[in-house]
Amino acid sequence: MDTEKIISELKFKAVRSSGAGGQNVNKVSSKIVLSFDLGNSKALSVEEIAILEEKLAPRLTNDKILILNSDEDRSQLKNKEIAIKRLLHLLQQNLIVPKERKATKVPKAVIKKRIQNKRKLSEKKESRRKPDF
Repeated sequence: MDTEKIISELKFKAVRSSGAGGQNVNKVSSKIVLSFDLGNSKALSVEEIAILEEKLAPRLTNDKILILNSDEDRSQLKNKEIAIKRLLHLLQQNLIVPKERKATKVPKAVIKKRIQNKRKLSEKKESRRKPDF
């Protein structure tokens, strides 16, 4: 994954943001809408694209475009940086392949200890009973 190539493939659109900001909200387009064409990306290998398409399927459009919004800051530049960081983090997290879990057996010592504890508890409870005549 080449981050510089990915950043060069990004498309940004500035939109008017909602929320706090007073009159500034009505005048300035500070919200950033980032779109990344995952299907036609040259920065990712074919395998990486296949993995990301599978893992990010609910977040992709029908044209395999990933869209992220950022309106956390009043500054358009900071929102752009936030959106880029979020995209790169999202791609990195979804490209990590988890290790396969190897099934292991329960050690004999652990089984023996559990049975001994059960027997000890059983004897303790047995000693509390009233004797049968």
